[in-house]
Amino acid sequence: MGLTRRQFLTLTGGSASAAVLFAACGVPEDELLVESPLRMPEDLVSGRDNWYATLCGECGVVVRVMEGRAKKIEGNVDYPVNAGKHSARCEASLQALYNPDRIAGPLVRAGERGTAQFEEISWTDAIGRLTFQLQNLQSSRRQQGMVLATGLGGGHAGLVGRRFAEKFGGKYAPYETLESTNLKMAVSVVFGQERIPDFDIENSNFILSFGADFLNTWGSPVRYSRGYGNFRQGDRERGTHYHVDSRFSMTAANADKWVPVMPGMEGLLALSIAYVIVEDGLGDANAVEALTGEDPEALAAFAPDIVAVRVGVSAEKIHDIAHEFAEHGPSIAIGGGSAGAHTNGLSNMIAIYSLNHLVGSVGQPGGMIFNPAPPLDEMSDSSVATLANWQETVADMRAGRVNALLVRGADPFYGLPASLDIRGASYDVPFICSFTDMMDDTTAMSDLVLPQHSPLEDWGTDAPMFGPGYEVVGFQQPVVRPFFENRGSELGTRGFADVLLAVAQGLNLDLELGGGTLKEVLQSEARKLYDMNRGSVRANDFGSFWNGTLQRGGWWDTGARSRDSVSPPPELPEFEEPQFDGDGRFEYYLTPFSQVGIGAGEAAHLPWMQATPDPITTATWRTWIEINSRLAEELDIREGDVIKVTSPRGSIEALAYPHPGVPPYTVSIPFGQGHTDMGRYAKDRGANVFSILAPLTDSQSGAFAWAATKVNIEKTDEWIRVPKFENTVPETPRDEHHHIIEITSEDS
Repeated sequence: MGLTRRQFLTLTGGSASAAVLFAACGVPEDELLVESPLRMPEDLVSGRDNWYATLCGECGVVVRVMEGRAKKIEGNVDYPVNAGKHSARCEASLQALYNPDRIAGPLVRAGERGTAQFEEISWTDAIGRLTFQLQNLQSSRRQQGMVLATGLGGGHAGLVGRRFAEKFGGKYAPYETLESTNLKMAVSVVFGQERIPDFDIENSNFILSFGADFLNTWGSPVRYSRGYGNFRQGDRERGTHYHVDSRFSMTAANADKWVPVMPGMEGLLALSIAYVIVEDGLGDANAVEALTGEDPEALAAFAPDIVAVRVGVSAEKIHDIAHEFAEHGPSIAIGGGSAGAHTNGLSNMIAIYSLNHLVGSVGQPGGMIFNPAPPLDEMSDSSVATLANWQETVADMRAGRVNALLVRGADPFYGLPASLDIRGASYDVPFICSFTDMMDDTTAMSDLVLPQHSPLEDWGTDAPMFGPGYEVVGFQQPVVRPFFENRGSELGTRGFADVLLAVAQGLNLDLELGGGTLKEVLQSEARKLYDMNRGSVRANDFGSFWNGTLQRGGWWDTGARSRDSVSPPPELPEFEEPQFDGDGRFEYYLTPFSQVGIGAGEAAHLPWMQATPDPITTATWRTWIEINSRLAEELDIREGDVIKVTSPRGSIEALAYPHPGVPPYTVSIPFGQGHTDMGRYAKDRGANVFSILAPLTDSQSGAFAWAATKVNIEKTDEWIRVPKFENTVPETPRDEHHHIIEITSEDS
């Protein structure tokens, strides 16, 4: 009996063996690319699925793949950071893979800069153009005029970018929308550590958090939420949690007590808590001596009776918090978010984290467990270009000192304060190249666009910033073939690192990474792990080790913990008064916040994330402003009223959402909306809060003080229903290329 077409395709499945079989039959190999993945014939479907381990940010995930299509994402139970849990953002990476607005091939600008008019070109042409521009800088000895801005992290892909900038002689500028600069610097100052510690939440008895919305968007919320579940209802006595914040966040809602505080005064409250602990003899004696400089009166200025009014917390409550924190150990103090986003943010964070020394929770279970350096030294760099650094870069752009700006995995044209006017400065930059998969605000101003693979199509690694307390290297592998592969090798998408490695060859740069492609680089680095002969994956030969590492989603060693000595506690800092743009002329403190769905705007192109409700208001799809209920009554503001929000830097409009959990002296607006581009689900939707923020920086670190702006609010005559989880949602843009197929009786 002959082989049927159904049987033949089932056996081959579009795999490499199929290519060999086709060649043997005299059928061109290109025949395999005739059928688009979205138009796969019914008789190819076998009904079998495969699960592949890979990465989603800092989480390890497994992806269900059927007939070459990624169908579902779940947490990898084996991966130490998230232990089987995962976030909604990871689920939505499927929509990033299949997004109808993904860029499907290299583009070159065809009109005036900023008009977003592009023409498609081949990859050979695109790489040639980029190489030519950089060769011109080499020949004129202006290599320092190249700036490479990338998103944070990136493992070995980020290493390729950093090494490329160094070898070329340009400037490397890692970009983080909401900086963690003050957190990292505070950990360095207070503990002498260069890596953010693991907060051992699940074994703690008392958590005192300041500003860090760690159950929602801050740090590693998947990991922290899992630990918090054990903290609350594990096989142990229920832990207690107090949260200090100027906004009623998801973390505040879950705490036993929410302590509203005047913005920028979080550090002053921490110093007052320290005063009570020292004064009442509740602290570790050695830590007390070090923190006070052996001066019993060092903290006298922070007595609760003295600072209560400035902090906005009663003296009695400060005293109670201090005793609860010190007497119910093991306890832990965590600071971040808005607490570190003021002009005194670093000072605040140093005061907050110093509390851990006082209660003896440093390096102890239930306290702070320090993370070791990654086993692969090249992955250890987690530097960030601060807002102060970006102010210098923008000044260089205006002065003509930036000749080529390369951007990958970042959108500074959206996330930098509008008053910095990086968009205007970009007209003085001769050449801008964007490595991306979406036409975001930065890409729309570019001259050359090189579309990236989705993380589900590409190789990569990660050494998690918020690690579990021991060595971890996550491995990302392609779980599907590139979505645009059917367009041929000269179109479609490519990996950022592979493109840079190819350009480096054209420029005669030796990046010294042990490979000409990212996969080869990763295999070279994985061999170092293999040679260690320890950890979660061991094998008799490297091939088996490599396969085992990919199957598990990475490599880790639970016995490889930090052996770095913790520095003695530094003297507690003098409190530095926060500065606010608009103070005296504007009435309300603006406390912006990151959304659980679209974050600070990086996931605004994903409709699942746009539709993910805020856990406090359940609002979706739009920009809203949270106002104190009584204040709203006084101003005759009702839910859905369009409110004009004005700062010294400009104005935006947002939909009013009154509720009693908002302090009367603050208003809160989510980041993430207001893109001028970014695809149909994000473009011209809501308002960009960054556009009205002052470009203020921390006085010591230069970090972006994004919570240091004051505003006035004004009701307009317009009303729009707030789209929420329990009522209407705005109509999403339709795909004009979508066709409805009628099924007639003859077809069925």
